[in-house]
Amino acid sequence: MFVQLRYAVSSCRYFSTSHRYAAKSVPIRQINKLLIANRGEIACRVMRTANRLGIQTVAVFSDADQGSLHVNMANEAFNIGPPASQQSYLRGDKILEVAKRSGCQAIHPGYGFLSENVEFAELCQKEDVIFIGPPASAIRDMGIKSTSKHIMSEAGVPIINGYHGDDQSDQRLIQEAKQIGFPLMIKAVRGGGGKGMRIAESEADFLSALQSARTESEKAFGDTSMLLERYVRSPRHVEVQVFADHHGNAVYLYERDCSVQRRHQKIIEEAPAPGLSEELRVQLGEAAVRAAKAVNYVGAGTVEFILDKEDLSFHFMEMNTRLQVEHPITEMITGTDLVEWQIKVASGEPLPALQDQIRKQGHAFEARIYAEDPASGFLPGAGPLNYLSTPKPSSTTRVETGVRQGDEVSIHYDPMIAKLVVWGGNRPSALQLLIEQLRNYQIAGLQTNINFLIDLASHKHFQAADVHTGFIEQHMSTLFPVKPVSEVKIAQMAVAFVLNGDASARKSLNRMNPFDLELNFRPNYTATRSFKLKVDGKEYQVDVKVKGSDFGVRVNGANWLQVSATRKPHENRFLLQTNVNGQVSCFNVVIDNELISLFDESGLTSAEVVQPKFLNADSALGGETASSVTAPMPGVVDKLLVKAGDSVKAGTPVAVLIAMKMEHVLKAARDGVVKAVLNAEGDNVRKGAVLIAFE
Repeated sequence: MFVQLRYAVSSCRYFSTSHRYAAKSVPIRQINKLLIANRGEIACRVMRTANRLGIQTVAVFSDADQGSLHVNMANEAFNIGPPASQQSYLRGDKILEVAKRSGCQAIHPGYGFLSENVEFAELCQKEDVIFIGPPASAIRDMGIKSTSKHIMSEAGVPIINGYHGDDQSDQRLIQEAKQIGFPLMIKAVRGGGGKGMRIAESEADFLSALQSARTESEKAFGDTSMLLERYVRSPRHVEVQVFADHHGNAVYLYERDCSVQRRHQKIIEEAPAPGLSEELRVQLGEAAVRAAKAVNYVGAGTVEFILDKEDLSFHFMEMNTRLQVEHPITEMITGTDLVEWQIKVASGEPLPALQDQIRKQGHAFEARIYAEDPASGFLPGAGPLNYLSTPKPSSTTRVETGVRQGDEVSIHYDPMIAKLVVWGGNRPSALQLLIEQLRNYQIAGLQTNINFLIDLASHKHFQAADVHTGFIEQHMSTLFPVKPVSEVKIAQMAVAFVLNGDASARKSLNRMNPFDLELNFRPNYTATRSFKLKVDGKEYQVDVKVKGSDFGVRVNGANWLQVSATRKPHENRFLLQTNVNGQVSCFNVVIDNELISLFDESGLTSAEVVQPKFLNADSALGGETASSVTAPMPGVVDKLLVKAGDSVKAGTPVAVLIAMKMEHVLKAARDGVVKAVLNAEGDNVRKGAVLIAFE
């Protein structure tokens, strides 16, 4: 009840303080119908608050999202184009047309897409549709990072050294880079989310990093302008949630620490930031409010700072003129609903609370669950969510998602599946709950970062709040340890596979499985069957003897293990309790054809029943080899840089793949001659598809 009770108090405060604003007359515009110009979890998040307030909702969707959760949640939904965001979710003209046709008074842009698009905000104003965000002028001033640096400096907000000029020639940028010194950060002047951002470690790396950042920025934001900044190797990323209204009031709702990142994108956040004195907390908050007031800000915004890990000095980095992905942790510690605040402020109402009425309580974490492969550089993935089970939501646990079991993570959009948000009375209790709920977040059939998040949250340095933006790189060896799979776990998966007894299992076991799902085992029947399981790339020879509900299991010819098992079937999984030589365990198992997914206190362990090579149709194409370049993830071929007959050197870029809004440059593994280019630009390709073949 913690969150609900605290929010009720916050709502009461609104009525008790509203008289303070009577001196300034601002017209109130009623919002009865709201269009959400976004997709996925943020669209669902906005709809939940709108529904609670009695506001009708309108969804927009691309062809790829026709059956998505946000479409089903809305009162009305309209198709706005093909899957590519440039032809759908970035088409402000189409979205505004839908808003007017459906009778919406307002548009909520969510985050990403059009949320920080000046032209769209201006178009909404011109068409007399409320844009639930700041004025276009504030988006313009803060959205162009070079401009925002000048404004912040004049407002007395400390900034970091760098080049923010208009001259974008290679020659000028190289000259400025040398003056700043290496390593340095190359950043797109527009947008965020790690798009158009590269680190140049040396002068030799600079031009290639610059070109890559420009290309990615152009695709994401339609702008190739860059700024250069001194790169601080061990900074903390601390951001402050601010809110302002049309009446001239501005407040901060404390700060969040978002230091732990991969690919310059946040992966886990917490509020409040650990290890800060109350005095420093106030300094950060007041600096953020000055930043907001400097551009006459209205609505929800986030002011991001680089905080020196050693001396705790801070410098303005950028301002995100929208609701942030990680806003739920601020809601959890302040007892607020920031989407409700957005709607009320946009309609002309004053802020629901003033600064001296905003209190923080407890500690909150948000873990972003992605379809990606952490061990392969966090490469994004895509595909269907064949099995999905989430923790039960409560006053201390929130699951923010836009997908259900059976939905697909699309190659066209960000690979985030969900945000797991938890609250505790203090940091240790919140962190303990986070780890437990990550174990309860179970996904099979699609690779995710959940196991990595469990290891990250359990890491001794993270537990001690010893964090900075290079945390993952610094602790790579301990965050990606070699984890030997125990003989007991191999035996458990083997027994689970035999117990499953589906048609696929019988085929893989040469039709020797006597198990019948309805009739259970034949009494006193003893049989031995052998097969191989592959776990983390290593194969295990398994022999299983079956007699009733008892098993003998031998792994790689070692001693026989005595196993008894009790199976409790559920919809598309089963709970399995095993007793292996006296060690009793209970866990979830999901089996999809020859893929076994076992969930226990360590997270997910996956095993594949090895098919004979002549049964594996993909064996000739699988894996990256020196004789070919394959797609490391599902995506769209954006550029082909070679053609048949070309001679290339090792390390030569040969193709550019776009996946999950990120650009990935693929390079030749060795010197060679191109034999064939097997795809065309614009083709959708699966993970492992051969793109370039060599002689």
